[in-house]
Formats: sequence, C-alpha cells, structure tokens
Amino acid sequence: MQITSLADSAAASAQAQTARTDAAVQKLKSVGSDKTEIRKAAEDFEAIFITQMLGHMFKGMETNEMFGGGQAESIYRDLLVDEYGKTMAGNGGLGLADSIERQLISLQEVN
Repeated sequence: MQITSLADSAAASAQAQTARTDAAVQKLKSVGSDKTEIRKAAEDFEAIFITQMLGHMFKGMETNEMFGGGQAESIYRDLLVDEYGKTMAGNGGLGLADSIERQLISLQEVN
C-alpha cells in the first residue's frame, strides 16, 4: 500500500513539474514588450530549470528514518527544492535569465 502511494506521489510531482515547465514556456511565448515582464519571465524559466536540476540531485539523498522519511517528507522536499530554485534564480542564478532576456528582446526587435 505504501509503495503505491509513494509512486502516486512521485507521479503527481512529475506532473506538477511538467505543468510548471509548460506554463513557463507559454509565458515566454506570450511575453509583452515591457522589459520588467521580459526579465520576470526569463527568471521564472531559469528558476524552473534550476529546480529540475536540484530535484534530480535531491532524489539520490536518503533520509534518516528516525527523524524523517515518509510521504510527507517527499512532498515537503519538492516544495523546498522549488523554493531553492526560485531563490537561486532571483539572486543571479546560472546566468540563463540574462541569455533568455537578450534572446526575447532580439526576437521582438525583428518583428
């Protein structure tokens, strides 16, 4: 029973990450010409990218059963990793937001 609920939790987490990625891509496609809106969309996309990278890193970590573990920890870990990604992107990140911002601006100048 517990294995099924963990699998369901992992599937729900993967679906939520896919939905966030799809939403970020749609936001990038529909971004207006306002520079602050462009920057926000670029940072959001970078945050999702960082969250994906960190999520894979944290999946390999084992928890101490005495003080952790269980389905609740996996849910809260996903939320924590999501916040790590947002914080890292907001504080400079990996530099992807700068590249995405330049690309979006250049695409708008062509049109």
